[in-house]
Amino acid sequence: MSATGSSNPEYVNARVSARRATLFDEEDYRKLLRMSPDEISRYMEESTYQGPINRLGSRFSGVDLIEYALNAGLAETFDELLAWANGRLYEQVARYLRKFDAWNVKTAVRGVYAGTDPEAVEDDLIRAGEFDDALLDQLVEAESVDAIVDLLDGTIFGDPLAAAAEEYDESGMLVPLENAIDRAYYENLFEGVTSASGAGPESAYAEYLQAEIDFRNVRNALRLARSGAEVDPAEYFIEGGTLFTPEELSTLSRNRDQLVEHIRESRYGDELAGALDEMAEADSLIGFEHAIDAALVEHARNAGHAHPMSVCPVIAFVLAKEREVDNIRAIARGTQAGLDPEEIRAELVVE
Repeated sequence: MSATGSSNPEYVNARVSARRATLFDEEDYRKLLRMSPDEISRYMEESTYQGPINRLGSRFSGVDLIEYALNAGLAETFDELLAWANGRLYEQVARYLRKFDAWNVKTAVRGVYAGTDPEAVEDDLIRAGEFDDALLDQLVEAESVDAIVDLLDGTIFGDPLAAAAEEYDESGMLVPLENAIDRAYYENLFEGVTSASGAGPESAYAEYLQAEIDFRNVRNALRLARSGAEVDPAEYFIEGGTLFTPEELSTLSRNRDQLVEHIRESRYGDELAGALDEMAEADSLIGFEHAIDAALVEHARNAGHAHPMSVCPVIAFVLAKEREVDNIRAIARGTQAGLDPEEIRAELVVE
């Protein structure tokens, strides 16, 4: 619909609830793990991905067909969310979905950094944000970070990226650019959001955003710590969360046990107990990040149950849909690579 008119959370959340029932579940994933890529695409044809599979089936096959259909299905699903929403709810959903603009900017920057072929960069784009196809096509073809900065002039990412480009030139690291993108996204997301104090729908959304930023900070700090780079995670701290100060995050990122205990003793501790146990037992950064993803999905779902008239049920669905796409993609790629089903299963994030 549009940003004008009255907010309509009751209508949108009813539609979202129906859509949530169509998401792949653990039984679906068990079936997919026993299939070839062609069998997976046929299975997807019997789901909400029917349209993309049918449209793209004459041009692609195997894992390529699955990849393109997943991205197209994701974009279509989120376009529907915006078509259903009105007023304040539309504004909140639209701002949140700019996460895919952020993803696409990062993808373009990484492509320049690694000298990736434009076609491969294009494959990783998710056309589900506000950027139109013309801008995305230009980002794919950009040959330098400066060119990307110029293309993004006038967007929420333009000025922050321009400021970070100098540090990138000096260090040769992507971290300043990616952090600038994250900061720009979350600063824009928080504009107009009321305080988390209180018990209403707006407060519930603010609390969820705080949690997302807290977990983003954890993820970023762990990646920096594991990279071996002589960079203080506090320098790339994203404001808006409540779980850490920059100094605490810098210290805790070096000790996973202390980090898990810090989260366990926080306001997230009770509802995330199971996920925290998985985080403590994870033996790799990937496993730890998967546990963080699961924890965030659970937090959003709990917020949605507690505040059904807020945007939180929509956010919970967005996260769950992302996990579905990630899981199907992991199965398809793992199967193509000849990985054992149990190895692939370990890469999935299942609610």
